[in-house]
Parts: sequence; structure tokens; C-alpha cells
Amino acid sequence: MPGRHFSSAVTSQPQSRLDRRQCGLTSQRLCHSLERRVLCLLNGHTGRVNAVHWVHNNKQSDLECHLVSGGSDNLLIVWEAHDEKFIKLMELKGHTEAVCAVDAIYMDSEILVASSASDSSVKLWLCSDLKEAKCLHNVSFGSGFVMDVSLAVLPGTTVPILACGGDDSQVHLYVVTSEQLQKAMTLKGHEDWVRGVEWVSTRGGLLLASCSQDSLIRVWRLTAKSSTDTPTEDDHTIIRMKEDVFEVNDQGTSSVFSVSLETVLAGHENWVCGVHWQPPVYKDDELQQSARLLSASMDKTMIIWAPEEGSGVWVEQVRVGEVGGNTLGFYGCQMSPDGSTIVAHAFHGALHLWCKDSNKEEWRPGVVISGHFRAVQDLSWDPEGEFILSVGSDQTTRLFAPWKKQDNKQVTWHEISRPQIHGYDMQCLAMVGRFQFVSGADEKVLRVFQAPRNFVENFANITGTSKEKLLVSSDCVNLPEGASTPALGLSNKAVFQGDLVPKTTEEEPFNSISDQYQESYFHPLILTEPPPEDHLLQNTLWPEIQKLYGHGFEIFCLASDSTGTVVASACKASKAEHAAVILWSTTTWRQLQMLPYHTLTVTQMAFSPDAQLLLAVSRDRTWSLWRRSQESAEPPFSLYAHTGKETAVHTRIIWSCDWSPDSKYFVTSSRDKRVIVWGPCRLDDSEDMVPPTDISPCSSILDVGSSATAVAFCPELCSDNSYLLAVGLDSGQILLYRWSPHQKASGGDDWISCGGTDTSQSHTLAVKRLRWRPKAGQAGTEIADEGDRERELKESSWVQLASASDDHAVKIFSINMLAL
Repeated sequence: MPGRHFSSAVTSQPQSRLDRRQCGLTSQRLCHSLERRVLCLLNGHTGRVNAVHWVHNNKQSDLECHLVSGGSDNLLIVWEAHDEKFIKLMELKGHTEAVCAVDAIYMDSEILVASSASDSSVKLWLCSDLKEAKCLHNVSFGSGFVMDVSLAVLPGTTVPILACGGDDSQVHLYVVTSEQLQKAMTLKGHEDWVRGVEWVSTRGGLLLASCSQDSLIRVWRLTAKSSTDTPTEDDHTIIRMKEDVFEVNDQGTSSVFSVSLETVLAGHENWVCGVHWQPPVYKDDELQQSARLLSASMDKTMIIWAPEEGSGVWVEQVRVGEVGGNTLGFYGCQMSPDGSTIVAHAFHGALHLWCKDSNKEEWRPGVVISGHFRAVQDLSWDPEGEFILSVGSDQTTRLFAPWKKQDNKQVTWHEISRPQIHGYDMQCLAMVGRFQFVSGADEKVLRVFQAPRNFVENFANITGTSKEKLLVSSDCVNLPEGASTPALGLSNKAVFQGDLVPKTTEEEPFNSISDQYQESYFHPLILTEPPPEDHLLQNTLWPEIQKLYGHGFEIFCLASDSTGTVVASACKASKAEHAAVILWSTTTWRQLQMLPYHTLTVTQMAFSPDAQLLLAVSRDRTWSLWRRSQESAEPPFSLYAHTGKETAVHTRIIWSCDWSPDSKYFVTSSRDKRVIVWGPCRLDDSEDMVPPTDISPCSSILDVGSSATAVAFCPELCSDNSYLLAVGLDSGQILLYRWSPHQKASGGDDWISCGGTDTSQSHTLAVKRLRWRPKAGQAGTEIADEGDRERELKESSWVQLASASDDHAVKIFSINMLAL
């Protein structure tokens, strides 16, 4: 792959020709850095993926077709590209603990792989073109750990050399002799753990960069010594760096190499966790290597280092990064072959991309993919289907929207706002209108948020929506400009226009201590493209307008009705007294009613599309149906129908539920692998409710073969008036079924399988939530020309399904109804 691609492990990882270090979970993604999209998903590990590395070649074709990954499942996997798809070529088994670093080079038609793991060992592997792999040698470091490894070939020979950076503050060099690792020397100088090492080939030999937690980078030069080189011990006028010498034997020929310290680079103020040389490029039919080094540090900066042309002194050329903020620093970095793009990945999984402006010679933040770095627990479309809100165990609420770049016809989804950054793991959310939502976390409080004016304006700019139309629909008169989080606080405080103007001048003394320390870190932004990570953290928060108290334990699920007037909430419960559902009014934000029935945690709730019925499913294996009262004097909702211990069909916890678009049927899915449709709740061609006793299973029991953790009815009917359902499984796969209420349920003919996601499309862990876009069409592809009837019909045949999973990912699938 050329420098346009980078590989990542689940949510994020460095850019072009990605190399090692901290990653996401159980899978890798290949991403296109220029088109800002995911190319494919590599699903093979069963544990967290900790390291990925392209196998580089030095051929002018500039195609890299092999990738090596290592994970917490103790495995190394070699992947090979075939027709723009990657297949698992072979697995390397031998480590007894998690693999933490990998490197690989081509040796003729074979691949030489080096790996280090938490079992305090470094292993050398040889992968042949016969899809066979063997472990050549194993080096044990006793009670120490090797943090990084790097392979190269000694100049003028075919002998590989391996550099290992360890927690003993040393760099260990090994040469491969007779398929064995032989210790060549140890490079001393660092005063703390060596976090990264990387070789680069130059005309004068090899350069090795090592970085450490002592905030320093050391560059070592390895050169071949000829027999004519004689020491000049008597010449004390010449200052020479100390050289360490070792000898290797290559096919009967003995060669001597020396290693000396080239330079020490001091510029970072915290741990330096990653170094990366600019990749070589072909120019005038010749492979040319630039001696430019990129470093990434926990001080939140990246620096490009290079020697000056005249003196050869290494100097800092470029420094980019963040100032302030509440993030930890960078763990790794990469540079594109042309040197115009650099990327780092941070502690919280975010990518930080900078691009060089060719006209101004300046560096600016670039648009990059982002996402949750822990399990995504819930998601919801806005009522118009133009964006998605999601919450996760990474304690954030994130807003994703489609973006079409001016010179790119393809729509890509990006995070354009992070409305809530919390101190508790997030569990659920419910949209209340267009720009308002309620969220629940591992706390007893519900929090209500409303979009600020700055978000509405930027959303219009990025998505191409009418700004005036959005501001009218969101009551722009009373909207604050933005929000900020006070120090040591959890609540987002609204920032109004007046708050942005300094309250004091030089002539006016401070009236209070609070005037001296302003807590507003918000700065209004005018955006035409998705914001970078530092802006997402600081300038895209939504103000919190209300807190709702009433539950005794951590909030577990939420639901809102289609009219946006009622919100239902439930919390974790092991007793009936805590398992009651609470209803809230969205006009006063006060409790309307408590709905007691279930004895254990209510796992999910759903209002019918006509807002007349509320369905709740529970860990106690039953469901309850609540009907809205038509009389104002009566309680708002009353128990209408339910199942009990004797009538329950599900034998395990019911995970999910949803309503058909006509409010006639509802569906439940359970850990017992069963999906069941219940009803009818309404008579045909009538708004009258059926008697509660008539609500029963009206479908055959669908066995999906795995725990059914999520289920959702498509809002659009199929061409034969059957219903389309999506079922998410504990394995990560999503299945599509058509269900026809007019077919006989006894023989199972009412269910027709429409296929499902393949390995490259599926999640790698359990699907937590499925949500269909509330209307037909694909978000971001609205047709401006109302007279284009043919295109309108074509677009209306598409529906979109969003899914959230434990694997940290939010996926959006476009499905053509005519192809089912």
C-alpha cells in the first residue's frame, strides 16, 4: 500500500504504512488517509490488537501487500492483499502472553518477523511463500520487557540486524546468524525505559533512532569498517565519538561494523513514546531516503528533526501539537512518504493529523476518522435522520454526521461534536426533538442537553443544510453560544455571548476571586469541515440544561416518544422496588409517573410510533405494555398487557425490543437465541386497540443461533408489504429477515432470511444497539432538484441501519430494499 493508507486497530492508530503500538480491540482497520474513510476490516484476533506493521519493500511498484499484527490473544497474524481484500495468510503461535510489538522485512521471497511480548521474550519468525511459518529463535529477557523491536539488513550483506528497546534503559542489538539471534552489542545512554526504536537505511549505512521516557531521542550510526581503517591513537587533536565494533559472517565473508552515537535530540518535555523515519520514495528511478525523523511525546507535541545541510547538526524543523486541554499525550507517530502529512495517536485512541500547506509552508490540523475507544452502549438518529448520537463506556457522547468534501463525490461520516464528556461510563440516551437529548450513565442522575448556537451553525456549514431553517427550528433567540466544563465539575455550563467578552479591564479591579480565574474555555469556531480532536474536546460541548433525580441505582436504559413530550427511564435493579420505570415530562422536566411491574432490571424500552403504547422488556424474562390514557384526570399510562412466569415464552434475559412502523406489532429478542413478534396491538384499518388477552406471539419462534442482543424493525415496508427486521448477535454479526404476518406461523414460513453481514462487515464483539434511519434514503445524499423523479425513486429504495457494539465501533449500513 502506498502512503495513502494507514492501518488502525478499531478506533484509531497511525497513518500511512502504520507501525506498531497501542490499538483498539480484536480487529484492525485499513483506512484511506486522503479520502478519510475505512477501506476494510481485518477480523482475526480474539483479543485486543496491540501492534500492526506493514511489511515494506524497496521496489518501485510501491505496493505493500503484507501486514503483520499482534494481539493480547498471544497470536501474530500475517495478512496478504488479494484483489483489494486482505486474507489471513498464517498465524504465528508461540508467545504465552500478549504481543506488544512487531516488525517485519522481506528476505527474498520470505518474510522475517520479529515480535516481543509480555512473556519477557523476543521471537524471530520466518514465513515462507508456502504459507508456512517457523520460529527460528527465542530470546528471554528474564524479568525485563522489550517495549519495541526493529529489523533491518546490514549494509552490503544479507544479514538481518534486530534492535530491541527495553525497560532496562538499553538498546540491545542482535544479528541473525545461521537462523539464530546472536548478541552483537548493547547501546547505553538512556536513563529510563526505551519506548521506541527504528532503523533507516542511508547511503552511509544505517541510522537507528531510539526514544525513551527520559524525554530524549538518541540517533546511532552504524557503518561498515574497511580493512584500511586504522586507529589514530596518537592524534589527540581530533575529537572522535566512541565506537563499538562487532563482526558478522555472511556466507563465508567476514565484515566488521561500528556503531557510534550520532546525536542526542532534546526538545520534548515528557516521555518520548514513538519515533518514525520518513519513508523512502522513488525519484528519477532511484530509491531516495531522507534523514528526517518524526517523534511523538506525552507532552502533546510532535517534532520533525533533520540535520542542517551545511553543518550536519540535527535541529528541530517543525513542532505541532496541542497547548493545554485535558488529554494525555501521544503514543506513536507516522509520516507519509512525501513528508507532507504526519499523524499521531493519543492515549484515548484519537488520531491527530497534520497536513503541510504547500503554498504557505505551514502545518494545519487535518480531518481524520475518530470514534469511541471503549464499548459503544447506545445510539440514536435525530428525528430527521441527518446525524447520529452515540454514548459509550469511554464516558463520552459523540455526534456523527455525513460530510461531502467539495472535490469529492463520496460522503464520509465524521464526528463533528462531542456534546458530553463525563466522569462516569455512559449507558444510554434518548433524543428529545431535533437538538436536545437525555443521557444516562453509571450514576443515579439523568442529564438533559441542548445544542448551542455555535453547533447549529457549524452543523449547517458542514452538512450543507440551511442555517436559517435549523436556527428557526431550534429557537435561536434563547440559545447559548456554547458550553464549557468548570474545573472539577461534571456539568457543562452554558456560555452566552456576554460571557465571551472579558468582564474586566486594566482600570477595573477584580470584584471577586472568580473574576480572576475564568472558567469558560469555550471559543466559538466557524467550521466548514469536521473539527480536529482538540476542538472536539473543548469547543463542541453542549450545555446541560437539567438534571433529573429519582432513581436509586445506575441508569440503564432510556426511551422517548415520537411527540417528544415524554421520556421513560429505568435503572439497574435486583428488587421490584427499584425496577420501576419513571416517566418524565419534557416541558417541565418533572416526574409524571412511576410504572412498577418488573422484578429485575428493565433492559430496554420503546414507545410505539403513534406514541400510545410503551413497551418494556426485562432481565426477569418478561415484557410489559403500558397504554397512554386519553383522559387527563387519569394517570398518564396504565398497565395494558404483560407476560408472567407462566406465560413467558423467552427462557433467558430479554435484551431488546422494537415496534413495527404501523404500531401494530412489537418484537423481542433474548439470550435464548429467540426472536418473537407479538401482536396485533391494533385492529386492521382501525385505531382501536385489541383486547390485552389477544396480544400473543403472532410469529413462529425464530432461532438465530446465537444470543440475540439487539433487534429493530425497519420503518419502510418491503415491496410485498412484509416487515424487514435486523437482528444483532452476541457474535457481532447482523442478520436481516423479512417477516410476513399473512403467512402461516406454524411451519416457520413467515420468516425469510435476507442474509447478513460477512466477516469483513460484522462487528467483532456483541452488537449492543440497532437503529434504522427514521426515513428512506441515505443521509448526506439528499436531492436538491425536486424534479429529478427518477433519482428520487432510486434514492428512496435505500434504507440505512446504524449499529453500536462492544468492539468500540459505530457502523452505518446502506441497504437496497429492491435487492432483498
